[in-house]
Amino acid sequence: MPIPINHSKPVRVSAKESAYLQLQQWIIDGTLQPEEKLVDTELAQALSLSRTPIREALQLLEVQGFVEMFPGKATRVTTIKKDDLKDLLPPLAVLQALSAELAIPNLDDHIFSLLEEINQRFIEAIDSQNGFSALKIDQEFHQIIVDAAHNPYIHSILSSLQSHVRRQFFHHSLMLTKNSYDEHVEIIKTLKEKDPEKVTQLMKSNWIRSVEELSAEKSL
Repeated sequence: MPIPINHSKPVRVSAKESAYLQLQQWIIDGTLQPEEKLVDTELAQALSLSRTPIREALQLLEVQGFVEMFPGKATRVTTIKKDDLKDLLPPLAVLQALSAELAIPNLDDHIFSLLEEINQRFIEAIDSQNGFSALKIDQEFHQIIVDAAHNPYIHSILSSLQSHVRRQFFHHSLMLTKNSYDEHVEIIKTLKEKDPEKVTQLMKSNWIRSVEELSAEKSL
């Protein structure tokens, strides 16, 4: 697929991080297709960078499972396997649930208001059948809770898992539903009640139900 030339560029980041973020986004949204060959000179020209940060970014993407590098041969975008989504969501659900439990002591009225505002935007995106926006807003909702957990290790692992999940959603044209909105409402209520056991169960079921629902829809 042709590499865009009018893309927005991240600000206040290193050349390597800028390249990494943009290439990852292109892989996630399908601009760079599975098994597509990546040529560092072409990518460098498209991103107005030298080849060094491009190569460094590709190495990071290989570690995360987004590209495969074959020394002396080629670098390609990884394929999307049929069962990847089923493998991704269970650990994501467990870590999201743990984040919610750890976040409870750190939540305040400002964060609750923010979660409610985000969830309102989420249902509006669903009602307008804007799958791209709904997915981004859903991630924003859960990220607020992850950030409130104040655990950098969970944050790092979840960031990688969520990137792969977004790629799956784009590739399979999957849509979140109103069920997710209703579960978000219940999650906020339970966080306010400071009930760790209940919120853990709600967070897990939110993700597990999603994959079961989507698997049935797309026969994944």
